[in-house]
Amino acid sequence: MTGAGEDGLVSYVGVAHPWMCDTMGHMNVRHYMGMFDDASFHLLGALTGVEQDKSVGWADVRHEIEYRHETPAGTLLTIRSKVVRAGRTSVTYRHVMSNTQTGQLHAEATVTSVRFDLVARKSIELDDGIRRQAEALG
Repeated sequence: MTGAGEDGLVSYVGVAHPWMCDTMGHMNVRHYMGMFDDASFHLLGALTGVEQDKSVGWADVRHEIEYRHETPAGTLLTIRSKVVRAGRTSVTYRHVMSNTQTGQLHAEATVTSVRFDLVARKSIELDDGIRRQAEALG
């Protein structure tokens, strides 16, 4: 994973394998979600570093995906991610999935994740370090 540049943090690089494709010959929507979820782990990891406290994590509370272009088998894909907003307890970020070779836009996802106390089962405030990282990744 590279650092965040003007276009965002490279949070996922992969390929649309034939087994991911539906009867119409392009990647099925379930696999977009998996790729965006992997990208989220990279982005949230960039915000927090290695989680030392295993009682704290993230809970996704909203996903919005816009499909822009069909993705046939064999397409090489890159997802770049940026933080859109840091709230009191949550971050909202945008993933942009593009063809690695041509730059063709395939899909975009906007995700909101809440910082979560896994023991108390409730949201917690973002600390200053996460806020600084969110600002750097915006």
